[in-house]
Amino acid sequence: QGQLIESGGGLVQTGDSLRLSCVASGSTFGNWNMGWFRQPKGKESEFVAGISRDNVGTRYADSVKGRFTISRDNAKNTLYLQMNDLKPEDSADYYCAADPQLNDRVPVAGELYEYWGQGTRVTVSS
Repeated sequence: QGQLIESGGGLVQTGDSLRLSCVASGSTFGNWNMGWFRQPKGKESEFVAGISRDNVGTRYADSVKGRFTISRDNAKNTLYLQMNDLKPEDSADYYCAADPQLNDRVPVAGELYEYWGQGTRVTVSS
């Protein structure tokens, strides 16, 4: 089973930037489609961004387009989320997730991801 560990969250001010990281165990990371989800306090989880296993296709939620960038370094088994121009509504627990499907895809539905990290908290003050 895959193990994912997120890091990089913290307390920042409106307009600041953060970069989240997700390190995957094992040697199969390069064959996984990957995604980021977030869950604001008291609300449901939502899709943020995804990237295909071949590092070509990406998708973003409308709320983060132009501000967030997802990327991956397969040699380091690491997924990244660069977050710029942060807003209070970005405050949430952020989770990385892995889709072991062999075909290239970027699912937005959480049930299509098999492995999940423990989460890292992002708080943006106004």
